[in-house]
Amino acid sequence: MIRWGLGLVLAACVSGVVSAQQAADAVAPEAASETGFATLSPEISAALDAKAAGQPVVASDWMVAAAHPHAVQAGADVLRAGGTAADAMVAVQAVLGLVEPQSSGLGGGAFLVWYDAESGEITTLDGRETAPLAATPRLFQDAAGEPLKFFDAVVGGRSVGVPGTPALMQAAHDRWGTAAWSGLFEAAVGLAEDGFAVSPRLAASVARDAERLGRYPATAAYFLPGGEPLAEGDTLRNPAYAAVLRRMSDEGAEVFYGGTLAQDIVTTVRGVEDNPGVLAAVDLAIYAVKERPAVCAPFREHAVCGMGPPSSGALTVGQILGMLDAHEVGAVDDPQTWRRIGDASRLAFADRGRYMADSDFVPMPTEGLVAPAYLDERAALLAGDDALPKVTPGNPEWDHAMLWADDESLELPSTSHISIVDSYGNALSMTTTIENSFGARLMTNGFLLNNELTDFSFRSHREGVPIANRVEPGKRPRSSMSPTIVLKDGAPVLVIGSPGGSRIIGYVAQAIVAHLDWGMNAQQAVAMGHAVNRFGTYDLEEGSSVAALQPELEALGYKVSVRGLNSGLHAIAVGRDGLTGGADPRREGIALGE
Repeated sequence: MIRWGLGLVLAACVSGVVSAQQAADAVAPEAASETGFATLSPEISAALDAKAAGQPVVASDWMVAAAHPHAVQAGADVLRAGGTAADAMVAVQAVLGLVEPQSSGLGGGAFLVWYDAESGEITTLDGRETAPLAATPRLFQDAAGEPLKFFDAVVGGRSVGVPGTPALMQAAHDRWGTAAWSGLFEAAVGLAEDGFAVSPRLAASVARDAERLGRYPATAAYFLPGGEPLAEGDTLRNPAYAAVLRRMSDEGAEVFYGGTLAQDIVTTVRGVEDNPGVLAAVDLAIYAVKERPAVCAPFREHAVCGMGPPSSGALTVGQILGMLDAHEVGAVDDPQTWRRIGDASRLAFADRGRYMADSDFVPMPTEGLVAPAYLDERAALLAGDDALPKVTPGNPEWDHAMLWADDESLELPSTSHISIVDSYGNALSMTTTIENSFGARLMTNGFLLNNELTDFSFRSHREGVPIANRVEPGKRPRSSMSPTIVLKDGAPVLVIGSPGGSRIIGYVAQAIVAHLDWGMNAQQAVAMGHAVNRFGTYDLEEGSSVAALQPELEALGYKVSVRGLNSGLHAIAVGRDGLTGGADPRREGIALGE
């Protein structure tokens, strides 16, 4: 058996995938009781070994890939018992909110993309948080109208939007679930009551954020018991979370949107003395998950489908790939290939900053942004040999005047992603978040509340022109989450997504290119080094083979930054021979299937 820590180090040395620090953060199965994954089943250990060796997990019937072995195990148990991908998602999310609370949970929101095997249709559900009705465009401005500093806005009640994840879990199960709702919470309740071992990533996250976590009593008591940060291997119990899950299993997700639990959320948000929010009971009572039209873009005779506004993910990923589709496949080690990818991304991000927001509140040229003629027009800009000296938004076709100023919202990496294919052929891709690590740092009833409202632009106008992604009452902030299902001849071939702030878009687009253009399997595609260009600077992942591109990209005219790039990609490839899964070696997740 390959030892996990050593195996990942060897894999990193061979493939140039992860940095030394990321390899040092790996988890050893034989030391699981000390590193957060106590009482792992043999199949989990096998999945960890496969990931360490850089091999995809192979299955013929079903598969789940997510950010923590306990969560994956919960989903696998549901799928093995005949549940659907929607059933398994509920179990996975319930566990993730316990063992990976810094990234997602019941106090956050999510976007879900569903492929229905029976109908062949793609459906997308928007479980994004909403701004309170009392929020105004100046929510994140000081008395002089200047934007607040980021963490001055994040920490406390001001940044909290109405949680959407519980409602999304319920909505997905109501549509596509077959297993009993109440049974889907058993794994999470058991772990919350009996305790689980704190993982290396959770311990490191708590240590890095100890000062902010220590500002509020309930949060401090949980993450800093006795005044000290949780340590790797500590047994952590959360009876309050178990009690909430029991209520949710008995009464449904509506317990979050009315009654005592909703009032606890409101009291927590409004009761923060240093930075209170404006959330009210009515905001929770009127929340609704929304079905949105899927956004699909062409790439290499495939359809790349995902979540439309208020997510910018599918549009921006689709634009990048749509522009690349006009050009021949480039070699993975050719700087010109990366020039085209980098400038296609810059062009897409320019459009994203100008046009993309919640389309319920601002008119958006959604169809125009991925129209073939428009993508061909933008793709023509990639025909040169050097980096584009200047990138500006384009002029997609639409039926409204273009009166939006460029956005300047800040999205920092956090979030989590779940990919599932069930035995019936259904596929689910869901990206789930509380925004910044540990969200608003406010805890109630055993779960953290989001800081999702800071995904809005802090400025409302620029030179008198309104910004599309400004704060408005009831509006959903723009997101970069990019849950994606790639189709060929109407059937899924890849189910993928990632955390990572606005770099999510680059991570997902690159992995799709790696799989379809460069022939990488699911594990190789999620593990390869990252090269991301959003606004002109080319970010290359330190310790990876792509970092060697620095001098050549600089010669093409780019400013280059070699740095850590912490994605969390989870992918399932669907082929004639079955399913192959990959889990990002930069985090603790795995893929598992049978």
